[in-house]
Amino acid sequence: MKKIIHLSIYLLGATYLLNSCKIQRDPETDIVDTQYWNTENDLITASNRLYQELDGDWIDNRADDAVNTSPNSVSTGNRSVPNTSADWNDRYDEIFTANNILEKGLNARVSDAVRNRWFAESYFFRAYAYSKLVKIYGDVPLLLKTLLATSPELYMARTPRAQVVQQIYDDLDSAAKYLPRRSELPATQWGRVFRSTAWALKARVALHEGTSAKFHNTPGVDWQAHLNIAIAAATSTMGEGHALFSNYGNLFIQAGEGPANLENIFVKIYGVSKDNLLLGHNQSRNLENGQLAPTRNLLRQYLYADGLPAFGIDGTTPSATRSANFIAEADETSYNTILDNRDPRVSFSYFRAGEVAYQGPWIPKTSLGIRTAIAPKKEFNTIDQNIVNAATTDRILIRYAEVLLILAEAKFELTEAISDADLNLTVNTLRTRVGFGPKLTNAFVTANNLSMREEIRRERTVELALEGFRYDDLLRWKMAETVLPKDLLGAKFIAAEWVGTNQNSLNLNSDRVLIVEPANTRSFRVDRDYLYPVPLNEISLSQGNVIQNPNW
Repeated sequence: MKKIIHLSIYLLGATYLLNSCKIQRDPETDIVDTQYWNTENDLITASNRLYQELDGDWIDNRADDAVNTSPNSVSTGNRSVPNTSADWNDRYDEIFTANNILEKGLNARVSDAVRNRWFAESYFFRAYAYSKLVKIYGDVPLLLKTLLATSPELYMARTPRAQVVQQIYDDLDSAAKYLPRRSELPATQWGRVFRSTAWALKARVALHEGTSAKFHNTPGVDWQAHLNIAIAAATSTMGEGHALFSNYGNLFIQAGEGPANLENIFVKIYGVSKDNLLLGHNQSRNLENGQLAPTRNLLRQYLYADGLPAFGIDGTTPSATRSANFIAEADETSYNTILDNRDPRVSFSYFRAGEVAYQGPWIPKTSLGIRTAIAPKKEFNTIDQNIVNAATTDRILIRYAEVLLILAEAKFELTEAISDADLNLTVNTLRTRVGFGPKLTNAFVTANNLSMREEIRRERTVELALEGFRYDDLLRWKMAETVLPKDLLGAKFIAAEWVGTNQNSLNLNSDRVLIVEPANTRSFRVDRDYLYPVPLNEISLSQGNVIQNPNW
């Protein structure tokens, strides 16, 4: 079902054009507000700007799970301190938009109920922007109002992370209080946030904060409190009528769009069609051209048909108990060997050799730009493939499967134990959706000398594969320093299958597996790389009150 959200979500009236940059240091007098901020329609039109600014976040190559056509500077540890960065600037643009609505919307001649309903969207989006900022920068300036040219806050220092996170929680509580339930949202407003969107984001933030504090031994942070918040918020979300979409593969293409899909909790809406384009993207062409090429490091983490692994969740360490279906990489006889007898999500996510893919049957190669020679299927669809910058499939930003995984991980990490009943409610529900027979139970883990923590994390990795979670997960689990500085591997070279490829053009290991990026070109500094560098302009414009993160 195609989206039916109002066109005005992207088409804003000329009365609400915003000049926003960084921490919004431009004079607010540049914005003309005459004859505006009077009606509910004014509040709706203003709120549409929040959705217009929302990023799709399609491509993430910062971890070990996927590569772009060239090495990623974050993934390889080779980045430098930027003068400016969209990671900082765009978030404060979004925060300015939300603050602007919350201030000027007070002038609207509407009831408190109407005002609160539309203010709730600003609370949500402000929290969403700050959740992205604290995740990569730590402490950031907490701005809860718009600024004038003379405002002292233009030069404010960074606010402690704990205070920013508390504001995120407060904003999301305010949003949840006044947003409609999913079942109450009119079909014509599909794409707007609802109550469980706020709760799901709160669960995501709380899991990140709780596990980060636990595994980094952060002084003064009550990580158990954050995990309890994650459990409560995930549980509340689960009471809102959400359900998994029946077909995992169709979830990420046009068939999974619209209000009939109860799994989608937060989506970035694109155009109605290529002929009625509001906003387009290029994801299917990007996949074909190698901008999100999966690694063998990722494939190694999927379970085999018997429910057992071959490698740990670092993608390199052999598991204590290996599946009988595992075939040593030196003995693989075809490209498809590593895809055989696996969790069904493998067949939904990666093309097999000979399977019709982008331009016909897939032939392993790196010449298209897919440096790993492993062809991604997840999120690819032929409708969007030949439309340059005009693809319209929605981008899922939060879905119900993530909420189930949050609940499982938070419950386990809180006490380092989880009941089979909770596993059935979460992990095993996901396996049932794709027809994967083996179930995760405490008895299975014990009998096979597995780690329950690893298996819960594995489930998260494969369920959410290529959706942009891996890098942040490695950081909060404090695994980045052991996982990122490793060889990134690709497909097995089988000369008969790699038609047209000269073996001498490839860097192969002793098992004839493609080395995409050697370990000696990758690094991760524990004393520096767990946080991003603050852009130099932000330090300068704050007159030095904003200080740089350690060792940058």
